[in-house]
Amino acid sequence: MARFTGAWTEEEVEAYLQDAAIPIRLACHRPDESLWMVALWYRYRNGTFECSTWAEADVVRYLRNDSEIAFEVSANHPPYRGVRGNGSTSLAEDTDKEVLRDLLERYLGGTDSELAQWLLSEDREEVRIRVNPRRVYSWDYTDRMQEVATGE
Repeated sequence: MARFTGAWTEEEVEAYLQDAAIPIRLACHRPDESLWMVALWYRYRNGTFECSTWAEADVVRYLRNDSEIAFEVSANHPPYRGVRGNGSTSLAEDTDKEVLRDLLERYLGGTDSELAQWLLSEDREEVRIRVNPRRVYSWDYTDRMQEVATGE
């Protein structure tokens, strides 16, 4: 079970993660122990993040070697707020591309685009990355950045 600290309650973190259609940034270790950062689409359900990526992506190989990660979901524009933490991952085939289809709906609004059709093509194998958070920390600078955020 994840430990939640910071500005928001667990329920507020969940609401933010459900509403924020911005990528999750995952930091993981490469086999030489150097760090690697990748941004992926996610969905948040039952206290875990789920992502889908190409089976041949470097991050899949890295996570097979070391499942420990750090993550962040945060806005790039004021007011700055978001969620970060650490945890571990598990990998599984996304054989029916159920996770990918859900992510295409969430981030692109459907599967009608050329990008969506390419990602869903039968010759692409997808892997589901499940992120199991251990620690979740939230921050929200809305109050201190109100003037900047509203342009006043």
